[in-house]
Amino acid sequence: MSVNTASTVEDSAVLEPGADFAGEAADQACRETGSDFARLSKKITAAGLMRRRPLYYTVRMGIIAALFAGGWVAFALVGDSWWTLAVAAFLAVVFGQVALVAHDVGHRQVFRLRQASVRAGKIAGNLAIGMGYGWWQDKHSRHHANPNHVELDPDVVPDILVWTQAQAKEAKGLPRLIGRSQAYLFFPLLTLEGFNLHVAGVRALANRSLKQRTSEGILLFTHFAVYLGALFVVLPPGKAIAFLAVHQCLFGLYLGSIFAPNHKGMPTLSGDDRPDFLRRQVLTSRNVRGGWFTDTALGGLNYQIEHHLFPNMPSPHLRHAQPIVRQHCEELGVSYLETSLITSYSQALRSLHDAGAPIRATATTEARPESEAGPESEMKADAKADVKVEA
Repeated sequence: MSVNTASTVEDSAVLEPGADFAGEAADQACRETGSDFARLSKKITAAGLMRRRPLYYTVRMGIIAALFAGGWVAFALVGDSWWTLAVAAFLAVVFGQVALVAHDVGHRQVFRLRQASVRAGKIAGNLAIGMGYGWWQDKHSRHHANPNHVELDPDVVPDILVWTQAQAKEAKGLPRLIGRSQAYLFFPLLTLEGFNLHVAGVRALANRSLKQRTSEGILLFTHFAVYLGALFVVLPPGKAIAFLAVHQCLFGLYLGSIFAPNHKGMPTLSGDDRPDFLRRQVLTSRNVRGGWFTDTALGGLNYQIEHHLFPNMPSPHLRHAQPIVRQHCEELGVSYLETSLITSYSQALRSLHDAGAPIRATATTEARPESEAGPESEMKADAKADVKVEA
């Protein structure tokens, strides 16, 4: 049974912090009595996997908060030394872990009440790492509702990279310039993702549809003031700029590397190509196998299929949901993809390379006439000369 949730989610997503549109889309699909997803949801609920884990998140958030504080204490103690760049690398990882907590909070995995989720999300996002929580949640919710849909998923908009050959054929400006070599530039470009999050969060403050933008702006600019103030008070200008570059570039690389394996290189949708909710989520997502280290480093998002089907499920439950979801998909004959981390990156890069093929082909075609024009031009010139001589 096909479940169209796009209109509901799209109409509701107005940059409102705490609005769990991804969870609402899943709930709407679950209410479709007798659907493939509804039957799966009953199995998951019966297994107790939708129950919140307050103790787990208390411990996890406490550890991350201690690491966050410890990183800045180390920054102050190391002081004017190039060893401060090691602290920058450490804090890049900690910032990534804070972002993962903000992600779980945004999906209502942590708190039952919306207001508590909003407060925690703004503290973790805006204040701690300088990411606009309301902007991110709106963008991420629209992605969850329509993953890899080229018209509805903001994560596959061709703003810098092209994700399909159809986008490549229409590409202009920066996407066209980068597109021909985008597979090689993908990871270097991820180093700019931290800066992009800051800029996007600030730009969103100008959008009047952003709810609570005053408090978001205060927290966001407080972060920038304290962060930059600390850097330039403790360090001389050269080391401060070096710390900022290392910290923000590694933060962006880490964050981008977490999300890249999830959907890149998976099938894309367009137009009215709208399978039912279960297939829309499963067929466009990829799981990454691994042990406790992978689970920790990727924040549980290596179980991307289960997360997309049940965005409100606490992340430690995702690995327990995996065998249930996999078996259900096998019974339905729905393809379920799980790879290693390295293979996921390889598939993503191969897809990016293939998507840029029309740009490379056009560049080759445009370059060819210049090399082939010599003999033809000489023949035409000789013909014109003969005409003149005969005249």
